[in-house]
Amino acid sequence: MEQIIIAALSTLTPNQFSDLTQSLSSDFRLQHHRHCSLLLSPTRFSHTLYFLNSLTLHQKASLIARYFLTTLKKLTFVWDCTQHTPTTTTTVHGPMRLRDFDAVLLLMLLCEVSQHNSDALEISSTKWIDVLKHYTLNNMFTLWGIGASSATILSKYIDIATGCWRFLDATGCGANMEREVSTSAAAVISLPSVEVCGGGMSTSECVICMEEMNQGRDVCQLPCQHTFHWLCVLPWLKKRNTCPCCRFQLPTDDVFGEIERLWGILAKKGRGNLCDF
Repeated sequence: MEQIIIAALSTLTPNQFSDLTQSLSSDFRLQHHRHCSLLLSPTRFSHTLYFLNSLTLHQKASLIARYFLTTLKKLTFVWDCTQHTPTTTTTVHGPMRLRDFDAVLLLMLLCEVSQHNSDALEISSTKWIDVLKHYTLNNMFTLWGIGASSATILSKYIDIATGCWRFLDATGCGANMEREVSTSAAAVISLPSVEVCGGGMSTSECVICMEEMNQGRDVCQLPCQHTFHWLCVLPWLKKRNTCPCCRFQLPTDDVFGEIERLWGILAKKGRGNLCDF
């Protein structure tokens, strides 16, 4: 996974590279602020830990997935023809609530500490805050890239993406899982209506109903340029986020489905660049 991300990063132009590192640096500063305020407030820490413990494994995976989705959007925006505006800290389900955001940061920190020292958390959970404070103090600069170079920021980005991926994979929610999800309403609304004009279309037949698309009639065009009757493709997109012809994936409101779609874009770009070496 790391090799694919690095290969994809190497295809960025200097301006794209600069924009990405600046955006990531801003994100890390925000995370550092939330992280420190959480550890410096025993009450908030206790409430966040209680909330985290109340979640099922699938709910924890959903939180990690929403966070992971923002990291993928940061990079895949460059190549994703279905995105029209740069990503922010929002997800396909809207902004992440601060309680959820704090829970994600705490969960990821607990996983990192446990991976660093498997015995570190083998104590009463009431003492975890002290362990996390000590770990954070000793790793302040590498944890959040404070004052770090572009290389360090991107290294942290890769570590976070890899950590999220491994967590989701361990819970059975990783990418490359067969799942059928609907196309997002926003993506459907943005699809253009084009007029069939003698031989200029990618196909003269709608592959869904197998009937000819008459010249002069408005049809739906997907980002992959394949066209279909509106009345045929809308029910299809309500159930699936793929093109009936080439399986091109459109955005979806399903978090795990969207991660799979964006990872496919990243993997294709990364592997393509690896083949050039």
